[in-house]
This record gives sequence, C-alpha cells and structure tokens, in this order.
Amino acid sequence: MILFRYLTREVLLTMSAVAGILLLVIMGSRFIRYFSDAAEGDFPVTILGSLMVFHLPGFMELILPLSFFLGILLAYGQLYMNSEITVMVACGMSPTRLLRVTLLPATVVAVLVGLCSLWLTPAGALQTEATLEEQRSRLDVSVLAPGRFQDFGGGRTAYITDFNSDGTEMQEVLVHEQPMAGAEKTHSYITRAGSGYQETNVDTGSRFLILEDGERYGVTPGRQDAERLTFERYTLRLGLSRDRQELNSLEYATTTELWNDPDPRAQAQFQWRAGLPVMVFILALLAQPLSRVNPRQGRFGKLLPAVFLYVAYLSLLLAAVDAIGGGSLAVAVGVWPVHGLFLGLGLLLLWHSQRKGMR
Repeated sequence: MILFRYLTREVLLTMSAVAGILLLVIMGSRFIRYFSDAAEGDFPVTILGSLMVFHLPGFMELILPLSFFLGILLAYGQLYMNSEITVMVACGMSPTRLLRVTLLPATVVAVLVGLCSLWLTPAGALQTEATLEEQRSRLDVSVLAPGRFQDFGGGRTAYITDFNSDGTEMQEVLVHEQPMAGAEKTHSYITRAGSGYQETNVDTGSRFLILEDGERYGVTPGRQDAERLTFERYTLRLGLSRDRQELNSLEYATTTELWNDPDPRAQAQFQWRAGLPVMVFILALLAQPLSRVNPRQGRFGKLLPAVFLYVAYLSLLLAAVDAIGGGSLAVAVGVWPVHGLFLGLGLLLLWHSQRKGMR
C-alpha cells in the first residue's frame, strides 16, 4: 500500500500539472476567439463565461487521456532517473505488478473521461449551440458596444455614442437600414436620434427600438431627391422572438439515441465516445514500458516518440470514425481494430520489458 500510494500520487500530481497547462492553453485560445466575436457584437459578453463552461467537458475528454499518458511517462521516468525502480525490483516489484498499480488510477481517469464523452460533452455542445442560436434569433441592443459600427440584424447597422448609467438607454444613436436582397423597396434609410431604448411587447413578443428626438432620411441610389422626417419619438420594429431552431446534429445527440440509431454516422459517433475510456487503459499499458529510460538519457528521453505514438493513435481513430460515417468501413468492424492494434503494441512492449527486466 505504501508503494501504491506513492506511485499513484506521483502519477496523479504529474498528470494534474500537465492537464492544467494544456487546459490553460486550449481554454485561453477559445476564450480569445469568443471574446473577439463578442467584441464584434455577435453575442453579449455576459454569456462568455457560460460558453466556456459548456466547452469544458469537450476539452477534458481529450486532455485527460493525454495528460495521464504523459503523467506516467514523466513520473516513472523520474523514478528510473533516481534509481527508485531499481530498489523496487530488489523488493520484488515486477512489470506486471507495476502495471496493476498503474491501472487503478487509470480506472479513475477512464471513469472521468467516460462521464465527459458519453454525457457531459454532448450536453455541453447542445447548450452551447442553443445559447448561440438564441442570441442569433434575438435582435438585442445588449450586443452593441459604444463607439463602433455594428451589424444589428435585418440589414441594419447601428452606432451609439454611449449608454446611460444603468445601461438601459443609448445616447446619440445612428441606425442605417439597407434593403435586403430581393426586396422590392430600394430605399436606404439613415436614422439619427438623441437617445433610444428597447421595448418588448409582452403579448406578441415583438421587439421595438424606441428612438427619441431625431431625424430619419430616406435615399435611393442613383437619385438626387431624398426624404426627411423629423420626430420626437420613432418606433422601429426589430422583429419577433422566434423559437430556437431544432438542433439535430449527431454531435448533440445523447449516447442512448446514438446507440439506437442504425445510421452509420450515428454509430461512428457512438464508437468514438465509447472508445475514449478504452483509450485510457491502452495508453497506460503503452506508457509503462515507454517510461523506462537510461539515467544518461534523462526523463524526457522517450517523450517525443511517445507523443508521436499518441498522435498516431488519435489520428487513426479519427480516420476510422470518418470511414464509418462515410460508409467505407463497416459498422461491425468499427474503430476497434485501431484499439486492438495499439493494445497489441502495448502488450508487445510490456513483454519485451518483462524479458529485459526493469534493471
């Protein structure tokens, strides 16, 4: 038990450090992309945190297997560097027994990966797309930022100078409306107002932009005359609150729905989700013999070949999933030959390590 606790602690601590770094890089990249979209007015900044949380399971289902793989390589590599494995061998520790110790934390990681891939990731992807679809269906002044020309939906472009203190009223509003493609009217309208705010009709769900103290100009390209309207209050209808579009992508389907769907694309998605927890155990089997390094090589001696091996494993899985979805690979065969290939490679490396011993 002392050895088990020691080895498990070393592997999990290293895995946590690697996972934290990878998660920080990936989440940071996605955050920058979403923040740029929010700055462009595609959706309000207030939902940015929710979008990142919804994406987290999808990141973790790929980060955890890789970080656990690297955690074993680095932790056991350090033990070889410090000759601690030599002491364990002298105490009767064999590669098979070390593998049994390694598979216990691998089970915990596989359960976490399974929760993400089978349940949390599709639920998070569905919530992400539903949130973005809701924002696309809403014409809301909350997406506007002061001092910028921004598309406002329906062929409208808006510019505002500022909001009032509580953010409910816009100051110095400029709205440009151009005719939509195929529209009979060719007029372009420019409306300027001293202030404006949004109002929603509770009964009909219609949204209106209420502009006060301004002027509205209507011009037709190619003509010299123009229309001019001065108003104290002008109501501009934005549109109706429409229902969310039905999200039928297999990416958002539950695992049970995929299991019951005979379509090859659904079965490919199911096998991808079910194969990720299996991948954790195979990577643990591969990592143990690969972690064996000569003290002169350093603990990073086999890190690069191991990473290439992981990339090859993941690439073959993705290629198999695409082949199943495209119909060029039978569903009955599926992705399991890829798992079998690397399982056989792991057993071969373990057998080779067993023959040479852990000296």
